[in-house]
Amino acid sequence: MVIFKTHGLDSGTVANILISQLQQKLEVIGKLREEVDVIRAQTLEWKDGMDRLAAKKETARDQLSSAENQLQSMKEKSSVQTRRIKELEARLASELGKVKSDAEKAKADADAFVAVCRADAEAAQVQAREATETANTRAHWVAELAKSRSRRETFEEIHARGFDLTEEIKRAKKLEADAEALASDDDDSDDDGSKGESESGEDPDGEKTTPGDNRET
Repeated sequence: MVIFKTHGLDSGTVANILISQLQQKLEVIGKLREEVDVIRAQTLEWKDGMDRLAAKKETARDQLSSAENQLQSMKEKSSVQTRRIKELEARLASELGKVKSDAEKAKADADAFVAVCRADAEAAQVQAREATETANTRAHWVAELAKSRSRRETFEEIHARGFDLTEEIKRAKKLEADAEALASDDDDSDDDGSKGESESGEDPDGEKTTPGDNRET
């Protein structure tokens, strides 16, 4: 107050000055409080954001951990599947090898069977051809035997009437014997009877004939 008086200021003026300064300070304090409130509100927002980020980070961490677990599980399953696939491929290769071997063996057996069947067929054809030729040959000589026998019997009948056909009968018997040798064995009994009858020189009545007998004069 003394200072104010020395400067020519009374107490009322000083009070006004002090009040004015106090109001200014209060205004500054109010602004500061507003700024503090704003900063506090921003801080709360930032804190909420940080909490949300922390929660998101924790969620992300949990998701990452879950994803890592899932990835690890998938890797393990993939490893198991890969091992299983390799085992199946090895088994398949083994089975294919067996099938190929069986197929080759079956083909070899089939080729051998076909070769045997072809050989049997060819042999059967040869046998059939030989049988046909044999049958034809036999039929030919059976016919020749019948002709020779008929010729010989005719010569013997004429000879029995007194004509000398001894040489003709010999040749006929020779031809008959040759035909008989080439003919079937089934005709042996008939041939033996005919030969016995012709070689005996007897007629059907049991009488022996000689050249010149009953020759006509």
